[in-house]
Amino acid sequence: VQLVESGGDLVQAGGSLRLSCVASGTFFGSNTMGWYRQAPGKQRELVATVTTAGSTNYADSLKGRFTISRGSQTTVSLQMNSLKPEDTGVYYCNLQDRVQNSWGQGTQVTVSS
Repeated sequence: VQLVESGGDLVQAGGSLRLSCVASGTFFGSNTMGWYRQAPGKQRELVATVTTAGSTNYADSLKGRFTISRGSQTTVSLQMNSLKPEDTGVYYCNLQDRVQNSWGQGTQVTVSS
């Protein structure tokens, strides 16, 4: 599976961004798609995931500001509101099914104070 992210940008604190990810290739049944992020000098961390059935999981610290949604089995979006400088980082799309665990190349989100 190939994953292509889009939507990253430079935004002021308090602003909003919407990230999108499109998957292509071979899929094996139901899957979970999600977003992870990596800030400079830090480990990659979970942002949010959503299953094919629509079940969501969020990092506790991001609940209420970020919303993940699926347009189809192959697309996932992340609406990010009230952005903070600490949200700065590279955001990666991920897809997991019973066979594979694939990552996109990432999209840069920079939040200025």
